[in-house]
Amino acid sequence: MTSDAHALTTTEHSPVAGLAHDARGGISNPILGMLLFITSEVMFFAGLFAAYFASRAAVAPWPPGEFEHTLEAFGPVFPATIMLVASSFTCQIGVNAIRRDDRTGFVRAIGITLVLGIVFLLIQAFDYGLLYSEGLTLAAGPYGTTYYTLTGFHGAHVFGGVIMLSVILYRGMAGQFSSRHHDAVEATSIYWHFVDVVWIGLYTTLYWLR
Repeated sequence: MTSDAHALTTTEHSPVAGLAHDARGGISNPILGMLLFITSEVMFFAGLFAAYFASRAAVAPWPPGEFEHTLEAFGPVFPATIMLVASSFTCQIGVNAIRRDDRTGFVRAIGITLVLGIVFLLIQAFDYGLLYSEGLTLAAGPYGTTYYTLTGFHGAHVFGGVIMLSVILYRGMAGQFSSRHHDAVEATSIYWHFVDVVWIGLYTTLYWLR
């Protein structure tokens, strides 16, 4: 068997062959599927933001007097925001590394991204505890309801992203990705960047514009 024939056979039977980039230059199924999913998620979060601003316009004062100083921009959520923004950079560093066949750099960068995502969720849970102790709950009128709805759904998306990062990290450590076969990595990075952008919008709206 010639070397070319052996390479073709190896590619056809590779467990990640289905993740290869389209040789004709088209977009791959995993990335296309992720882009379509994110399109639906954009509309979903747009609806949540619309509900928030509708509630804000209908309720005066906003925030209610007892919660005027509850959501502080430089509270626990501030370092969490920095970590989530930083995780987008480390995620992209991982993508660039696997594009160069640098598996060690890929595993290291995705591992850091995963840790930052988990820490973000832990800080958010800690912040929820503080807010609850101050009386800001789901039952605290439209202000509490919209706050927990927006941040809760975002937190669920971050948790989903953490699971996706865990999967590609495990597969990367198993040597399944390469410069030719890494569409799952690209799709995960697109999702993680989306989660980051949504949080920037939430942080600005909830903690700065108030």
